Amino acid sequence: MHIIRASRPLWLFAIFAVFALYQLVSRRLSTGTNLAEGPLFPNPETPQYELGKGRLEVPPGKAIPSTLHWAKPSTHFPVQSTITLPSGKPQYIAKIQHKFPPESEGMKIKREMRLDMVKATFQRSWHAYQKQAWKHDELSPVSGSFKDPFNGWGATLVDTLDTLYIMDLKDEFLEAITAVKGIDFTTSIRRDIPLFETTIRYLGGLLAAYDVSGAQHAILLEKAIVLGGVLMGAFDTPNHMPVTYYHWDPASTSQQQRARSMVVLAELGSLTLEFTRLAQLTNNSKYYDAVARITDELEKWQMNTNLPGMWPVYVDASGCSEVGAKGTICKPGGLRSSAGAEKDVFTLGGRSDSVFEYLPKEYLLLGGLETKYRTLYEQAMRTIQAKLIFRPMTRENADILIAGSLAVTKNTLQDTHGTITFNPHNTHLTCFAGGMIAMGARIFERPDELSVAMKLTDGCVWAYNATATGIMPEEYLHVPCPSAGSCSWEEALWREALGSHVKEDLPSGMADIIRKRYILRPEAIESVFYLYRITGDEQWREKGWRMFNAIETTTQTEFGNSAIDDVTVKNPVKADLMQSFWTAETLKYFWLLFSNEDVISLDDYVFNTEAHPFMRPK
Repeated sequence: MHIIRASRPLWLFAIFAVFALYQLVSRRLSTGTNLAEGPLFPNPETPQYELGKGRLEVPPGKAIPSTLHWAKPSTHFPVQSTITLPSGKPQYIAKIQHKFPPESEGMKIKREMRLDMVKATFQRSWHAYQKQAWKHDELSPVSGSFKDPFNGWGATLVDTLDTLYIMDLKDEFLEAITAVKGIDFTTSIRRDIPLFETTIRYLGGLLAAYDVSGAQHAILLEKAIVLGGVLMGAFDTPNHMPVTYYHWDPASTSQQQRARSMVVLAELGSLTLEFTRLAQLTNNSKYYDAVARITDELEKWQMNTNLPGMWPVYVDASGCSEVGAKGTICKPGGLRSSAGAEKDVFTLGGRSDSVFEYLPKEYLLLGGLETKYRTLYEQAMRTIQAKLIFRPMTRENADILIAGSLAVTKNTLQDTHGTITFNPHNTHLTCFAGGMIAMGARIFERPDELSVAMKLTDGCVWAYNATATGIMPEEYLHVPCPSAGSCSWEEALWREALGSHVKEDLPSGMADIIRKRYILRPEAIESVFYLYRITGDEQWREKGWRMFNAIETTTQTEFGNSAIDDVTVKNPVKADLMQSFWTAETLKYFWLLFSNEDVISLDDYVFNTEAHPFMRPK
């Protein structure tokens, strides 16, 4: 009798537990989910820097104790079947570069003089970095101090390795490699790792330096493997979409993580080249598998977005759905429009740019063995040409094109009641498009698009020539022409578009300058470089030289070169900012523009979005 009485509370507890479990399962089933579909994550999401802007600035995460080190964690969501790296003999791909004739002695003297001036500018910036900010992420070129926004691993150091080698600065290159040996990618001064920026700058920088130096420095690949191992943890999520701001510390990696519900498209979809090259060099398909899964999801979604052919700048990559107030259940699932964005914005500019850039480039890096990248690119190009590219009205009736952006209210593309908004702006980040389209015209044999590429690039050159400094602003507005044909200047229409900006003395053709700064960006000279290498037309070198002189004259400081706050005034304030892409990209493209055409030939290498050249398969 006493035993029965003592057991009664246990029986009651068991009955209650079964009932509670039944209720929980019922609620899950009523929402179309079940316990087997995935783990439950608490609501709301853990705050992270999920609203980063791709190629724009990245806010640093909170500091973390330097005594903590990453350790390889247990896998929470094992990959059941690995997508293997394509293998076999590369397919035929048309030549990209123009077949250049022999150079005259006069042209050689002129070219080499310009090359020396570009090199001198680079050396001044590099030596200032060595003296004032060695092994830190960035030099502050006005104050002579430094910043560490990219985990304190020496972003400028790693980002510039291949530039040093390409410019034949071998002593500086070897000194930099010695410094790279001391980088510890298993610890960081910030709590999160920005996956995109770390991949394109650090991983890309290491792999490209290894490639261009003829695989002679094993430490570069060794460091890339260590960093790749750390970054792979970001893909350990229920649907294997990555956490774009990855908490790397052991306390975080011991817990299940998931991709966010509002992710920047470029930060999600611009990892393919670097992880593919790492897979090729290590013969390990796990790196390729990680990024191929993202491509597969982009492929499924491409023709089902609110602008079929393109993807919006903000993406829900979580594969999750809320389960009442209890939390969020996550399961293998695809990409979709983010509920956190009021509208879907479609653009070739910031937050999207490199996703489109990497489609033809991944096709090249895989030797044409994976055709989906060509299909994705061609479908995107149809939409880009039909919906985004326009001719702007200019006083001189310039035959140029601009790629604007389109905002679409969710699920209402066919609705004509003000739900589709076209923005006729140009941004410096968008200026890469001319180079991309020119390359696509060659490798996919789409010759008509070469003229589009030239006019888009000339659109950015026009913006450089339009300002007091000879430098293009970060973002400005145009007045679109009614059609792509000839467009005569209408003073009244332009002044109407100016509105309240009429007193700002804007360059003719610009209706507003939204952001007047220039932060040493490379995208315009990048496209000028591509157009020269592809067409062989010397006019592109002349345009590039004017750009170089304007930038060097306006941005030079005691410690290198600095971003400026206003391109519309003769003596702008210098912003004390010199991001690593100045020496990694901008000056590299200027150098290559005036180099012999066989130096880093486009038929031998493919550039990542940080201008790091990876060896193409032969």
